Amino acid sequence: MILNDVHRGIKKHKKRKRIGRGPGSGHGKTAGRGHKGQGSRAGSSSHVTFQGGTMPMIRRVPKRGFNNRWGLTVAVVNVGQIDQAFEAGEEVSLETLSAKNLAKGRFDVLKILGDGELSKKLKISAHRFSKSAAEKIEKAGGEMVVLPGKTPVKEKQLAARKAKS
Repeated sequence: MILNDVHRGIKKHKKRKRIGRGPGSGHGKTAGRGHKGQGSRAGSSSHVTFQGGTMPMIRRVPKRGFNNRWGLTVAVVNVGQIDQAFEAGEEVSLETLSAKNLAKGRFDVLKILGDGELSKKLKISAHRFSKSAAEKIEKAGGEMVVLPGKTPVKEKQLAARKAKS
């Protein structure tokens, strides 16, 4: 064997196999489908996930829970985390929280929770605040700014009912 022979026969663009073009081509007559049988008929392409008549894997695996396709992704930040990351008098917003790596990833709504203590006066902007977080922010002399955002479906339904009556 010579080193030059290593790549011989390997082509960058392989020609497609032309089937059903007469006996001289080597792929004529049955066009590589064989004689009779399921695969020989027209329209015999099966489903990609077809597993030969066995119960498919997706149907064998147990399903649990519920995935709400309209549910909002809520990012959660605790008051204690904000207290550690920010200095007194600073403004806490979506941008500053993501810059300090507290609100990670993609989310629809930011909610501030009341875990931990808040000892600094801060102006905090978020979509939602828990009751305990709101109390702690007011107690520290801070300010809360509720951002407009996607409202939960329940609230929309209640507003629609009120508008009807």
